[in-house]
Amino acid sequence: MQDEADPPGTPAVPAYEQQPRFPAMPATPAEWRYHPPRTPSWWHRHGRTLRALAVVAVLVLCGLAILALVREQTGTQGLFVGLGLAVLPVPLLLAAFRWLDGVEPTPWRNHAFAFAWGACAATLVALLANSFATAWLADSVLSGRPGRADTLGATVVAPVVEEVAKGAAILLLFVFRRAAFTGVVSGIALAGFTATGFAFTENVLYLGTAYVEDTAFGGPTALHESLTALTFFVRIVLSPFAHPLFTSFTGVGLGIAAVLAHRRRVWRPLLPVAGLLTAVLLHAVWNGAAGTRDSTFLFVYALFMIPVFAVVLWLALWSRAGELRTIRRVLPAYAAAGWFSAPEPWALGSMRARSLARAMARRVHGAAAARTVLEYQHFATSLALLRSRADFGAPAPDFAAREQELLHHLWTRRALAAPPTQSAARALAPPVPLVPWWAAPGHRPWGPPGTGAGPTPYAPPPVPGPRPGGPAPPGHDPFRPPPG
Repeated sequence: MQDEADPPGTPAVPAYEQQPRFPAMPATPAEWRYHPPRTPSWWHRHGRTLRALAVVAVLVLCGLAILALVREQTGTQGLFVGLGLAVLPVPLLLAAFRWLDGVEPTPWRNHAFAFAWGACAATLVALLANSFATAWLADSVLSGRPGRADTLGATVVAPVVEEVAKGAAILLLFVFRRAAFTGVVSGIALAGFTATGFAFTENVLYLGTAYVEDTAFGGPTALHESLTALTFFVRIVLSPFAHPLFTSFTGVGLGIAAVLAHRRRVWRPLLPVAGLLTAVLLHAVWNGAAGTRDSTFLFVYALFMIPVFAVVLWLALWSRAGELRTIRRVLPAYAAAGWFSAPEPWALGSMRARSLARAMARRVHGAAAARTVLEYQHFATSLALLRSRADFGAPAPDFAAREQELLHHLWTRRALAAPPTQSAARALAPPVPLVPWWAAPGHRPWGPPGTGAGPTPYAPPPVPGPRPGGPAPPGHDPFRPPPG
């Protein structure tokens, strides 16, 4: 039975199969909490509400304002030189953060907003606030000592202002796009996009200013005397990760708060604050070391910043691998009930197998089939993480409705998405699927969370397959090579 709200490429459930029931599902598709991931487009972005249009307008105005301020300080030639040099690390950083968030990807529009906020709004706020605070310190508190005011502004004022300005984007997404905020990995990725945008605009200003100083008196006589080359080496080659590293702690704090058990909700406001304070502290240490004229900067860089960066990188990769492990751990129980075949949980918990399944579907049935497989993987990931969070904490009151909605979306796509997923598992997985004892057929350890083992209140459907004496369902395993 084809769902009216499902995309045109979604396969219909064969009429001769047992039809599952979803009594706790929302009554209408308009109340669904989970939707297929959409590819952002021009029309999709501009079909948003007035609030979204207002956000875009504000970011555009901030971008124009920051562009005018940078051009005023660097000149047109310095602006273009700064843009050309500052853009070099941006694609690599954005691709790295997008890859990190690939298990349960955040919509592109959220990442685009985070980058634009960092490049436009956060930079404009930081530039104006830092200038105002430094001038106020030089005129009142530290009158007659402008050098001391600059140092205090760089080590105390700038870290607070900049980290708060960058963290505001992550907080807005946490509040208004909570469904896409799924944990530590999504928090780090959003922080990375925001900080990369901020660093890009800041690097344009620093590199353009350095170029203007180099050309003021005919240019340097050697490369090692070039202020532009030195600035490029320090900011682009040596420390492109600096701003993403600082802001990632804010993202970690909000990411943990997003998945924290309800009984521990008292910690939710404290974790983001702790993450923000850590980001400010690291930023202050970095700025203080960068302002010295001795070897303090190299000491801080080698013995402090690099180890911290390694720890955050390990945490990000471990969290990403943990999401895949959760899929392989949770879905076998659903496979034992018939929602998946035995090899599928392994394939859905492997990024390589996921990619292979999409490639197989695209090769056999075209781009629409690959899109259906992508949606199938997305909903399976959401189901595994939803179940895992309910197992390790107090479940949400609407857990049953969410679970059945996800199972509905999986079932309507299964006829086309399951065969390539199974084939990818056969191609890459161990010969015997690893099914734990508690997921053996006939044993259903899940049920209403908090009540212990027990059957679900609805009958699971059978595994799709050819009806004895009848035709095979549409798209039934065309990927298995023929015998012999």
